[in-house]
Amino acid sequence: MTLENEFIKKFSINLKKNVNLSNYSWFNLGGNADFFYKAEDKDQLLEFLKESKKKNLRITILGAGSNILFRDSGVKGVVVKLGPNFSYTKLIKKNIIEVGAATLDRKVANFAKDNNLGNLEFLSCIPGSIGGAVIMNSGCYESEISNILLSITAINLDNFSEVEITKEEIDFSYRGTSLPDNLIIISAKLKGTIGKKEEIENKQNNFIEKKKLSQPSQIKTCGSTFKNISRDQKAWMLIKEAGCDQFKEGDATISQKHCNFFVNNGNAKSIDIENLINKVKKRVLEMTGIKLELEIKIIGE
Repeated sequence: MTLENEFIKKFSINLKKNVNLSNYSWFNLGGNADFFYKAEDKDQLLEFLKESKKKNLRITILGAGSNILFRDSGVKGVVVKLGPNFSYTKLIKKNIIEVGAATLDRKVANFAKDNNLGNLEFLSCIPGSIGGAVIMNSGCYESEISNILLSITAINLDNFSEVEITKEEIDFSYRGTSLPDNLIIISAKLKGTIGKKEEIENKQNNFIEKKKLSQPSQIKTCGSTFKNISRDQKAWMLIKEAGCDQFKEGDATISQKHCNFFVNNGNAKSIDIENLINKVKKRVLEMTGIKLELEIKIIGE
């Protein structure tokens, strides 16, 4: 892809060509993005988005990369990532926090704890950032983002207006929302319950310990690959019962600690993970009649 030198020069500090995306996915996999843009602030982001639309550039928004598999062939157009200025936590009322979309979930949990706010402890166990957590309606241990969200502020990619959308205007589902694809979330307001710091800290530590015991760590994975069917019918159970837990493709395997976690053992390619996903989906469907749905997102050509 070629762009006028004028465009490249205008955004040169934050705009890079042919950036390898494996550094931006927890799988450590993926080809190159034609262009990669890191926005420093809202004004700069808006200016870049407007110019990109004029150039008919395809835009892919990237959060923390904790649930993304980039394909080996890379991503056409421009991948946009929100920079450090979109990562912040601010107490705006005794029980309400405003957070930037790029803020890591665990940082929000810690900030809430330090300000004696409960009900946000579960965020300490969710990988990724708040923007992605809202879009996915992320959750664990009987809690999810929809329980604590008040509103989001987003940029509409169609007309570049800034909009605030309340929780009541969003339909939430299991690991999903009704939010359209033409929005870039830039911040969110979350509501906690005032409590005692010691009790909040204990609850948070219990969650973290529970996660350590049940989920693998220090490996190249994007967490839960498939959505659970229901509270009683977990994806990992179906994978195990269908005899898929020993499956492998190239250097892509399934974690023996939690078989809904697919792993790059170091030399896998994206296609190995994708082939492993399809192999497991096919076997589970054959054995149980249930069609597993992806929780991770696969991006690329």
